Amino acid sequence: MSGTIGISPRLGPVTASRQVIGACPHDCPDTCSLVTTVEDGVAVKVQGNPDHRHTDGVLCTKVSRYTERTHHPERLLHPMRRSGPKGSGQFERVSWGEALQDIAQRLEAIAARDPQAILPYSYAGTMGLVQGEGMAARFFNKLGASLLDRTICASAGGEGLTQTLGGKVGMKVEFFAQSKLILIWGSNSIASNLHFWRLAQEAKRAGAKLVCIDPRRSETAEKCHEHLQLRPGTDAALALALMHELIVNDWLDHDYIARHTLGWDGLRERALRWSPERAAAVCGIAPEQIRSLARDWGTTQPAAIRLNYGMQRVRGGGNAVRAIACLPALTGAWRDRAGGVLLSSSGMFPVDKAALQRPDLLAGRSPRTINMSTIGDDLLRPASAQFGPKIEALVVYNSNPVAVAPESSKVVAGFAREDLFTVVLEHFQTDTADYADYILPATTQLEHWDVHASYGHTDVLLNRPAIAPLGEALPNTQIFRELAQHMGYTEACFAEDDESLCRSAYGDKVDFDLLLAQGYATLAMPDAPFAEGGFPTPSGKCEFFSERLARQGQDGLPDHLPNYEVADATGRFPLAMISPPARNFLNSSFVNLRSLRDIEGEPLLEIHASDAAARGIASGSVVRVFNDRGEYRCKAKVSDRARPGVVNGLGIWWRKLGLDGTNVNQLTSQKLTDMGRGPVFYDCLVEVESA
Repeated sequence: MSGTIGISPRLGPVTASRQVIGACPHDCPDTCSLVTTVEDGVAVKVQGNPDHRHTDGVLCTKVSRYTERTHHPERLLHPMRRSGPKGSGQFERVSWGEALQDIAQRLEAIAARDPQAILPYSYAGTMGLVQGEGMAARFFNKLGASLLDRTICASAGGEGLTQTLGGKVGMKVEFFAQSKLILIWGSNSIASNLHFWRLAQEAKRAGAKLVCIDPRRSETAEKCHEHLQLRPGTDAALALALMHELIVNDWLDHDYIARHTLGWDGLRERALRWSPERAAAVCGIAPEQIRSLARDWGTTQPAAIRLNYGMQRVRGGGNAVRAIACLPALTGAWRDRAGGVLLSSSGMFPVDKAALQRPDLLAGRSPRTINMSTIGDDLLRPASAQFGPKIEALVVYNSNPVAVAPESSKVVAGFAREDLFTVVLEHFQTDTADYADYILPATTQLEHWDVHASYGHTDVLLNRPAIAPLGEALPNTQIFRELAQHMGYTEACFAEDDESLCRSAYGDKVDFDLLLAQGYATLAMPDAPFAEGGFPTPSGKCEFFSERLARQGQDGLPDHLPNYEVADATGRFPLAMISPPARNFLNSSFVNLRSLRDIEGEPLLEIHASDAAARGIASGSVVRVFNDRGEYRCKAKVSDRARPGVVNGLGIWWRKLGLDGTNVNQLTSQKLTDMGRGPVFYDCLVEVESA
């Protein structure tokens, strides 16, 4: 490649260097369009594409350091085989041929007994449709391996949204700039949704009111007009109390309710049980805050909610999303393009998953499904009639489960099993890679093809490789192609190249020539998609009552479900703990970049002054955070970012970079949410003492 590839004249003339259009691969709603400057085969700068309206030339601090990630001195560039005890991090370099031949033989031997004893483990280390579950899914479908229920981030909220609106759908993000009231619910947008925050600021300058609803006084909460600092897991109670006030004050759009909703009588009856006083006692806020917010929501048009996934990581997370997603229909907010709710736009994208992942390769088999959020327990389970075969092999890609999965003492014990054969595809020697039998070096986003959807806007993005793969690194797709060849798979689909996979992801639904020309293509959809109903539910209406849930034996109406672990000041573990992401990390990605780690400092636990004083804890002191599942040492920070009775354990640090070789997930549980089978990271009680 030479010259400028898919680049805008707004970036200026290109001389000796060249610039390549790509896409940010990370788990963030913004899905930015990237411009990489390459000089002599080296990526020297990554910047936001100024011609992509949702990126507008701006990147977060993390991704602006992407060249540091790609050219990192600790980057894995050769296949490695374990040479010491599991977890020791001791490896020796081997050739690709040696590694692939041994891996294939080991997998074939296990598959001969039962292919379900082999488990893929992956999530959103890349959000790319091709390097994510493209060739990988084909390989595991052909193998007949166990299926993975990919629940660890968003499944409760996604299910709640689907049961109410019919899918992961919502308003178009660009129209938040025209809203007059914006509720930022369960989101630290400044840290995790920067480009939405710019739209919110545009609305604020035009006179909009911004309200943040979050247990933590985040950077976003500080910059909103109001902050409702409720207890973790009480969001549904707040939403029902808002409905109560909408009803008693008749701040309702009766026509929209009658024509475009289902189950109003039942929801009305339930909401009328939730007075502001009752909800305030549950949420730990003042009744007047609830009345004021309800008045704003009921009397301001257009009004919109930017919901994020933090608030659904509790027992009742799915119900909470259901309750919140009902609010725009009650006031007819959907009638205006600047009204409604947005949690995820990913359901808008016409991705052809069958063409990419080829489920037909299962050939009629129905492998068991294992939930990634209970991997700690599942790796330790023996074979049984109910569970099936013991997990004998694990292939990990695009994930770091030893750091990110809940109740990590059990995860570590499972990965440490000598009889577990583990292969890890990675950029760096993560906590998980330390337990591998083989580490296979994967390319970064600057070195391969991919195509992306988004869950924060409605543009398809194409990623072109900007540089050649470093060392012996290979794309995920090529690693699985090579494994398929070594296992004797001859289907033509295993020879399909990455550009062809990118084309097949959307078929004729997206103009691929446009993607090649400018790097992105905007989906054609109405500005106000639900102004006249037309929700993608079975009824075509916003379903306050879900018949599908009722058929599953669940409550068809949204309700408040208390946390599994409800704080009690007199109990053994009197403090609720949430574990929101540190501002300069993205899950466990970027933790090994020194420039970002230097900004973060050390693993921190934010604790309110009253809770710190009661325990003799000062800022900067080392504390022991513990419960029956384990303990974790970190530095305390006395701060009003924590509300009384709640501590914030900022994550997700690599365990080996922590103070005692653990991280905050030593304390989280493997219990699951009310729907979607998701983890309950923010439904966790602890005690804290000076260490």
